[in-house]
Amino acid sequence: MRRAFSVLTLLASTAAAAQTAPQISLDTLKQVTERLASDEFEGRAPTTAGEEKTLAYLVERFRKAGLQPGNKGSWFQDVPLVELTPQNVAPLSFTGGKAPVSLDYRKDMVIGTYQVTPKAQVKDSDVVFVGYGINAPERGWNDYAGVDVKGKTVVILVNDPDWQTQGLQGDFGGRAMTYYGRWTYKYEEAARQGAAAAIIIHDTEPAAYGWGVVQSSWTGPQLEQDTPGDHMDQSKAIGWIQQDGAKALFASAGKDYAALLEAAKHKGFKAVPLGVKANVSFDNGIRRQASKNVVGVLPGSARPNEYVLYSAHWDHLGRCDAVDGDDICNGALDNASGSAALVALAEAHARAGPAKRSLVFLAVTAEESGLLGSKFYAENPVFPLSQTVGGVNMDGVNNVGRAKDFVLIGVGKSELEDLVKPFVAAQDRVIVAEPTPERGFYYRSDHFSFARLGVPMLYGESGEDLRVGGKEAGKKASDDYTANRYHKPQDNYDPNWNWDGAIEDLTIFYGLGRQLAEGSTWPNWYPTAEFRAVRDKSRAGR
Repeated sequence: MRRAFSVLTLLASTAAAAQTAPQISLDTLKQVTERLASDEFEGRAPTTAGEEKTLAYLVERFRKAGLQPGNKGSWFQDVPLVELTPQNVAPLSFTGGKAPVSLDYRKDMVIGTYQVTPKAQVKDSDVVFVGYGINAPERGWNDYAGVDVKGKTVVILVNDPDWQTQGLQGDFGGRAMTYYGRWTYKYEEAARQGAAAAIIIHDTEPAAYGWGVVQSSWTGPQLEQDTPGDHMDQSKAIGWIQQDGAKALFASAGKDYAALLEAAKHKGFKAVPLGVKANVSFDNGIRRQASKNVVGVLPGSARPNEYVLYSAHWDHLGRCDAVDGDDICNGALDNASGSAALVALAEAHARAGPAKRSLVFLAVTAEESGLLGSKFYAENPVFPLSQTVGGVNMDGVNNVGRAKDFVLIGVGKSELEDLVKPFVAAQDRVIVAEPTPERGFYYRSDHFSFARLGVPMLYGESGEDLRVGGKEAGKKASDDYTANRYHKPQDNYDPNWNWDGAIEDLTIFYGLGRQLAEGSTWPNWYPTAEFRAVRDKSRAGR
């Protein structure tokens, strides 16, 4: 059963929340965001000069806020990374069909590899359409059933088979994306199946972003964890193709693209060999270099060996494909603003004095490369995960004004959702369903690295129902950011941002973190959550 919270407890907590609301510094939010998003920091790409400047500035602000170095006297945790830069990329070509198909790098396709090798080549590889590329025995679904794709090139659809469902009922959660819908899973499963290459078909709605995002994120230096074995168990090539390129491929193969897309939505779909062969090759520039997570702590007064965690990623894309001559992806909202929130919360907690439990402030690297910094911390924690009570992750703040609603991303997973309700209610706000569950935000930020290893983490944000302008204004602002700024050089700091909503959200995060740090409870995942078993195992005997 879920832990019961009585009405009296909720009312008491609500009153306490209203009485102990901190003063979140607006000046700090503005100063830190503007500085980190300036051209001086060159887009904050890991292992660049921009990282060095970012680390120095975060340490300066953490120290000034009143934090102590969190890693045995150091502010840093080394994160071993390997940087792979595709060079001399040949077109991705398909031969043997009705007509040859050739897709150009950047314009029609992007390509890369996890393998740490100076040259990647896929030659005369049979092409197989594997639908959504999912192998989920617990759901009775296997797109690889009855087909051997070892050494072959698999072409895969993005998202889940039921992403167009308007409700949340279906084999894969209906409209809400599961991890099976994420591109990371699709490459992981293709590698497990032995595929030489895995190519995802880009489609803006189920991907949740346009081709420009793929182009800017997947070109230039790419980072991966540097681990023994050089990832040679992964596919030789992974990438994306534009939907028009996919249609040309299927037409060359004599296949009905629309009919196969429809078939792939249904259980029992069988993979379809396309009768064509794929070819692509490229060189890799290889550079091994450690990046760094930044770790600050406010030691607890009574139970310093129990920890409450705040996290945000400091990195962005660095230099990227130029737009109107601008080739710096500054990442002002994503995630200079979240890093600024981390500093502002540290200041607020330090002003309040030590809590009974320790408060940890973690600025992680390489989120944009696949949550690498948080993944490394979670697998190599400075503070034991079994002793980490829970926490809050921040990836962008509200910069468009106060909202009437508050959205829990991935709702229905942990008891932190019960604990946060009084703080939301204290602002006369309501918790609402995630408006775009098909975008899979729960699996796209650093809280997921901790969740998958058992630590309950809250990921929430302002909804789209603004106090001024309502839902129409909120949706317009959200859509505008996604279309025109997300992962593009246009994500710049704007002195005209409205920070009122950010301050309200951070007040909620402060209250929740402070309550956890002053209390003695250990919130868990709900019994139906996929992370409950690993948490119970890690806490056994504690």
